[in-house]
Amino acid sequence: MAEEKEQMRASCEYLTLTDEYPPPHTELDGPATEENSKYQEVKCSPNVLQMLKAAESRCTPQSQDKEGEEMTEDGKGELVTEALKTDMQLQLTDQKQEFNKRPIKAGHRSLSQSISQSSTDSYSSVCSDSSEDGSSPRDKLQKTSKGSSDFCIKNIKHADFGRREIQIAEQEMPALMVLRKRAGGEKPLAGAKVVGCTHITAQTAVLIETLSALGAQCRWAACNIFSTQNTVAAALVEAGTPVFAWRGESEEDFWWCIERCIGTDSWQPNMILDDGGDLTHWIYKKYPSRFKKIKGIVEESVTGVYRLYQLSKAGRLCVPAMNVNDSVTKQKFDNLYCCKESILDGLKRTTDVMFGGKQVAVCGYGEVGKGCCAALKALGAIVYVTEVDPICALQASMDGFRVIKLSEVVRQVDMVITCTGNKNVVGREHLDRMKNGCIVCNMGHSNTEIDLASLRAGELRWERVRSQVDHVIWPDGKRIVLLAEGRLLNLSCSTVPSFVLSITATTQALALIELYNAPEGRYKQDVYLLPKKMDEYVASLHLPAFDAHLTEMTDGQAKYLGISKHGPFKPTYYR
Repeated sequence: MAEEKEQMRASCEYLTLTDEYPPPHTELDGPATEENSKYQEVKCSPNVLQMLKAAESRCTPQSQDKEGEEMTEDGKGELVTEALKTDMQLQLTDQKQEFNKRPIKAGHRSLSQSISQSSTDSYSSVCSDSSEDGSSPRDKLQKTSKGSSDFCIKNIKHADFGRREIQIAEQEMPALMVLRKRAGGEKPLAGAKVVGCTHITAQTAVLIETLSALGAQCRWAACNIFSTQNTVAAALVEAGTPVFAWRGESEEDFWWCIERCIGTDSWQPNMILDDGGDLTHWIYKKYPSRFKKIKGIVEESVTGVYRLYQLSKAGRLCVPAMNVNDSVTKQKFDNLYCCKESILDGLKRTTDVMFGGKQVAVCGYGEVGKGCCAALKALGAIVYVTEVDPICALQASMDGFRVIKLSEVVRQVDMVITCTGNKNVVGREHLDRMKNGCIVCNMGHSNTEIDLASLRAGELRWERVRSQVDHVIWPDGKRIVLLAEGRLLNLSCSTVPSFVLSITATTQALALIELYNAPEGRYKQDVYLLPKKMDEYVASLHLPAFDAHLTEMTDGQAKYLGISKHGPFKPTYYR
């Protein structure tokens, strides 16, 4: 009891205050409002000072002996309670004095609102998913500074922000910039009309503008409804490239944008750059006669490549196609290193999850799966791998991962990540058995890997947590955390390394140049891999960024291996 009394005396001594009320540190423009009063919570009003002085006068040994009694007859007990609650606030007041001395034009806003308003003027808010009025871009009539309205994007006024993003990406994409300088004068794509359906990001914008610098005309749509950077789309449009895409499209919007991109009689493409095969599929379905003018297709995703091989096998492939996905520069760099870095970024941004000790099932151990597993293992996660290919399964085993069937561990894992490019890899039977709070996401191209149709059944309830994060809730209250509605996690929820994408984008550009300029008869109506010489050229363009110096073979060494000293150094079948 004596110790408690001493503590109360010390507390009252700390609460001894001067009679002078400090002047406000920030002048508010308008009349006093509830918001203004919230802003001034860091200061003590005269009423609060009087209340605390009254509390101090009551903090005597006599009153302390009665501290257990309630003082309700004149409200004094309530004052003491309020005074003690304010104690911590007073301790922080001195620390905030310096901050409050800075002039802030708050108007009718509180401090928190002032900070929020400042962020709405920043780039991050410009890139947010929500638009100013909530209306669809399809309902807006927008024009560029040159008067063009041949586009459909979120907001053309944000072009300046997008241009800065593109400039940052250019610094990390050296090969494309070199390609512009070396081939810009020759214009190897002069006369080419390239229609594209890819992720519309700052990195893709560098590729598109490189194609334009090489002489091509371009029109673009997005291959993913969540990955478009709205500001970058605006910058492309302002620079003269028609774009039909925005972040957060519906399924109907997605196909509408592709239709607007190619369904015009005044502009017909002669080259296709696709990511996933949706654009190629749409042209086959709606405009098959357009293939008479198309010289070739360049496809970069495993899903799109599967579709091309299916068309070729059925004898329905009308033009030559270049399989960029299976080129060495795509497989060993983009699929591996890009996913290795971006998987963690996407998961952290959406869930704030800690990886140490978490149990994770990664479905697929191709290059994407290898990158994901390596990143998760490095942060202390316990990683399981599912595979159908015995070679990849053996690689996973020798890399130290347990290869199992998903059904064997689905009840205990904290995360399930799909990386196969297949469909229904995670079915309803797996989803029903997952534990409460399990995170489910996809690192493959398409949203077919997770059985989303079954999750939209009537007995399950969806609850939006934040952008790209949904709770799917079972009748018994169990919930799973679904990211990006099963679409590509890294480009939907985070960003990807520009340097790695430079390698893929340069490969795509060279593939377009090769197909467009190839003499008639060089390529038949089939699917081709990029020549190894071209792969090696792409890699060599990126070496100066690391100050790397290649060793040159002697004539004797080249003769011994039976290859040219200038390459290619690997056979065509090497992957």
